[in-house]
Amino acid sequence: MAWVRRVRTASGATAVQIAEYVDGRRRIVAHLGSAHTEAELGLLLEHARGMLLDAGQDEFDLGLEAAPRKARMVAPTAVPALFADPGLTGRGVEQPRVAAPQVIGTSSLLLYEVLAEVYSGLGFAVVEDETFRDLVIARIVEPTSILDTGRVLSDLGQRPASEKTMRRTLSRCAGRGYRDLIAAACFNHAVTRGDVSLCLYDVTTLYFEAEKEDELRKVGYSKERRVDPQVVVGLLVDRHGFPLEIGCFEGNTAETTTIVPIIQAFQERHGLADMVVVADAGMLSASNLKELDEAGLRFIVGSRVTKAPVDLESHFRWHGDAFTDGQIIDTITPRNGRGGVASDPYVKAEPVWDPQQHAGSWRAVWAYSRKRAARDNTTLTLQEDKARAVIAGEKAARAPRFIKTSNGSRSLDEASLARARRLVGLKGYVTNIPLGVMPAGEVIASYHDLWHVEQSFRMSKTDLRARPMFHRTRDAIEAHLTIVFTALALSREAQNRTGLAIRNLIRQLRPLRSATIAINGTEQTFPPAIPADKQAVLNAIRNPRARH
Repeated sequence: MAWVRRVRTASGATAVQIAEYVDGRRRIVAHLGSAHTEAELGLLLEHARGMLLDAGQDEFDLGLEAAPRKARMVAPTAVPALFADPGLTGRGVEQPRVAAPQVIGTSSLLLYEVLAEVYSGLGFAVVEDETFRDLVIARIVEPTSILDTGRVLSDLGQRPASEKTMRRTLSRCAGRGYRDLIAAACFNHAVTRGDVSLCLYDVTTLYFEAEKEDELRKVGYSKERRVDPQVVVGLLVDRHGFPLEIGCFEGNTAETTTIVPIIQAFQERHGLADMVVVADAGMLSASNLKELDEAGLRFIVGSRVTKAPVDLESHFRWHGDAFTDGQIIDTITPRNGRGGVASDPYVKAEPVWDPQQHAGSWRAVWAYSRKRAARDNTTLTLQEDKARAVIAGEKAARAPRFIKTSNGSRSLDEASLARARRLVGLKGYVTNIPLGVMPAGEVIASYHDLWHVEQSFRMSKTDLRARPMFHRTRDAIEAHLTIVFTALALSREAQNRTGLAIRNLIRQLRPLRSATIAINGTEQTFPPAIPADKQAVLNAIRNPRARH
């Protein structure tokens, strides 16, 4: 027997469905929509009850076919006059009647239309695949599985494609080069808005709840400290966090080996010869920096604090451990830590890096912050307390810091702790950009823009739920990442236009429900009433130049 089911959605709305039990399992027969107010819920429930009613259940089946009822035709409209003709009054002439309007459903059609406008404005319509566009918009509004995406699109006022069509779209995504088309559109948008002379790069890992590895999903170093099979994802964005390129690698791939393929693919796709790439200290390897330099690229990467004693040997010799808040030291660092050329500690002045004169070194910029020093000291104190607790047997640790083992007994490594205390407050940056091209302050400021790519990763992991938990094959995973990449670009653009986080934007626009009303047998959709504050948000999205 079918019954009316109410269920709360992720957005806080109440979905109304008609369900039935088949072989002991619940099956959804129809999804009628989602209500955001009590009035909308009442309309949807009344519509559901009407669908469940059986018009002939109270009549005996006599084998007779019911004769159709007659219906009076609507009379032609009379000639308009100032007063009605009194001669027609009381003569049994009936005036034509029109049935009362009936609300048969509501939807967040306005939200869909707004996101579709941004999608087209970014040039993504070049893909020429409406199902792909719907999958991208559904990923932004309410990330879910392919099976449940139809419900989200129905709530957005769209007629969703079948599950098989959606899965065929994933197959077309790889076969027809959708990612290349989207990446080209993203590049064109970034160029028209500003420039791509400086790009930011970072990597993350996405794990799978799978027992066995395959060619792509492998166990490797996890940023979430998991032991499940995973993939490594590299993301390249512009200085504002707008995505430009994405790459997927095997789960056991080292982070340092991902940056060069991504950058080379980006260069070849757009014919770029000169650009600056900014990455964190995880990308710092001699081979990486050499390959980037040989490719004619300029880079700014974070340096490890353990390199400070070598890079700042002259400073420590002439000035000791004394630093002033905000002090910047521009020097050189060996290209190869084992045998590179460093500055001369017997010369008080720091050398000015020159690519010809210092062929075995890179330029290194070090900055001291009193606030960072206080934070580093606090961290070291906590690590020292933990090490002492481990030595005393009060805590168990697999890899404790500042503990040395001698003849089976543990003791505090005072020398290592003292070296760490000496370097608190220091942060280093390695680059191949000469001082005459970019001063030290700009090098530091460019590196600090890395929070934009980190924010994009947070958006993709939380708001867009990038983890491809429902996909298994490489093509499906790559297609899923293409959808996430496109959704991230659309989300960043909507956020840039309005100044609102994408989740906040959806919370504001999704309750603006369009009503589908049946009037005299004809269905019409009417837009919602838009408050002034929501109208300002819509204007910002539809007129991006007004905000910028």
